[in-house]
Amino acid sequence: MKRFLAFIAALLLLWPPLWADEEGYASSTDLSVTLSSIPEAKVALAQNFTFPFLRGDGMLTQGNSISTTVTAELSPISINGLAELVWTPIAFFQLVAGGRIGSGWNITLGDEIIGIGKNVRNSDGSTAVDGSAFDGLLWKLNGGAVLQFDLAALFPGDWHHVVFHSYHEINYAAYTAADAHESWYFEADFGENRNGFNYYGNYLLGYQMPLFLDMVGILVEENQNLYHTAGGEYWGDELPRWTFSALLDFKITDWMSATLITQLRTMRNFTSATEGNEFYQDRQIAASPERRLEFYRVAATMKFKLR
Repeated sequence: MKRFLAFIAALLLLWPPLWADEEGYASSTDLSVTLSSIPEAKVALAQNFTFPFLRGDGMLTQGNSISTTVTAELSPISINGLAELVWTPIAFFQLVAGGRIGSGWNITLGDEIIGIGKNVRNSDGSTAVDGSAFDGLLWKLNGGAVLQFDLAALFPGDWHHVVFHSYHEINYAAYTAADAHESWYFEADFGENRNGFNYYGNYLLGYQMPLFLDMVGILVEENQNLYHTAGGEYWGDELPRWTFSALLDFKITDWMSATLITQLRTMRNFTSATEGNEFYQDRQIAASPERRLEFYRVAATMKFKLR
């Protein structure tokens, strides 16, 4: 535990001096607080550095840069350290590489809220959480690419910012206390994770305005595991999970902003004979329709620019 906390502290405290002698870079420190209706909460402290790289005078190259961000996250059931590197070689395209390491603990407030642990099937078909605080680490490495477009780049004007952003990544995630064939929970999810590769993608269409209401947008996200669990077609393990969000972004001051998100998500439909089974691999996916759309949550994030 001490080594883990020291790792996060080193990311935030030792990283800036490494770049102190570079010229022309910009830096920022941000604090964000997220709350949702599930309920859930998370606080994040992020340090960003952006360096000009292969920058030109043309419209497509004047913003070329390399950006690095290190973040420490804390929630009521987890703690995480994240690092990300973004290279912008041309205005509409970015390459992204990153990683995270974290752990958690479980709390009981009526129902148990699971921060981390293995999802174990008992012989009677019930489930149990096998894990205690910090008995394993969750780590992830990811690589991806961004395509982005702003209409105002072609037709300049404060009211012409119709923006499109699409990100796609392949990542490998693993819980160190779990073997390859074991399922695990992290941050109160459904406990259907396995050590292996995953795909994540998102699509954002937004309209930015020079107002207190800074942007309105629609965000579509897709998650799909790629580790091909044997028999996974029985419970729909390889079906993509989609999340649909309507978002409002507010610029309150130059140093404070807020984002409000309302989300729907897809959920699998199971046969009436198996939908009551506690362990997820004992549920059979329905023939038709395989999925339904349901309300997920309302979430709000306050972001403060510290410097």
